[in-house]
Amino acid sequence: MIVVLAGGVGAARFLQGLIQVVPQEEITIITNTGDDRVFYGLNVSPDTDIVIYTLAGVVDEKFGWGIRDDTYHTMQQLTSYGNEDWFMLGDRDLATHIHRTARLREGKTLSEVADELRQHFGLKLRILPMSNQTIETHIQTPAGLFHFEEYMIQRKCSDEVQDVLFVGAQEAKPAPGVIEALKSADAILLAPSNPIVSIGSILAVPGIHDALHETSGMIVAVSPIVGGAPIKGPADKLMRGLHMDVSAVGVARHYRDFLDVMVIDKQDAQLAEAIEDLGIPTSITNTIMSDSEAKANLARHVLNAAGLSY
Repeated sequence: MIVVLAGGVGAARFLQGLIQVVPQEEITIITNTGDDRVFYGLNVSPDTDIVIYTLAGVVDEKFGWGIRDDTYHTMQQLTSYGNEDWFMLGDRDLATHIHRTARLREGKTLSEVADELRQHFGLKLRILPMSNQTIETHIQTPAGLFHFEEYMIQRKCSDEVQDVLFVGAQEAKPAPGVIEALKSADAILLAPSNPIVSIGSILAVPGIHDALHETSGMIVAVSPIVGGAPIKGPADKLMRGLHMDVSAVGVARHYRDFLDVMVIDKQDAQLAEAIEDLGIPTSITNTIMSDSEAKANLARHVLNAAGLSY
């Protein structure tokens, strides 16, 4: 079993490559729910939905989230009532959130709803939200404390980052199956996701970090930082705000207490020695997922780094 810790567009694109190489039945994805928030009275799970939409082939590739060719009639009507429109949700995307909210009110869990959606979209892999309890990633700035989605989308990451908080994490527990998947995995792959707000939120759930120390599977991470900058998203601003080196070395240092192998882009080959000085073997390849072939090649390389061949 291959377990992937995933959050955001980078993870979804990496998973597109992985399912070309590994049978879906052998993949378990643990998704970040720290970005989850109630919008317009509806429970929205951005990272879980990005994974589902992307692997189902319906994602809006232009943005990396939402559903392709969606319409926005509901949002137009909502804004006509005076509602804010900074978090735009398409009509078909809203149907997902209406379904999720209704099922949660019926007593279902995030895990159960994610599994229903997975089945609806014809996916055979397993998708496990990191927790069924509410956890919110908040960004502390000089202007105040903001939910990550508010910081990223409404405020466009314009504020200096002073701290990152995972509100509710210490009171939460991993969703059913998460710890078992980690402990029994043949390999655990950290997708090229934001190390602070995507992977970091997963690691903040009590028990998950410990499970990474207890697993016998190889743990391999792909750096989302290439040439001193993220491919997508605000990882650089967050890392800088937390006084981290914005580089593959900074990412490796963040994961060093449990990481077995670090995969970095060939543009950063000169950083391999510094990473290996941390005691982390380093593998170099093209990590830019520019097309389907590049995604599959990266997935294959990461699996090889974990000592697996498909």
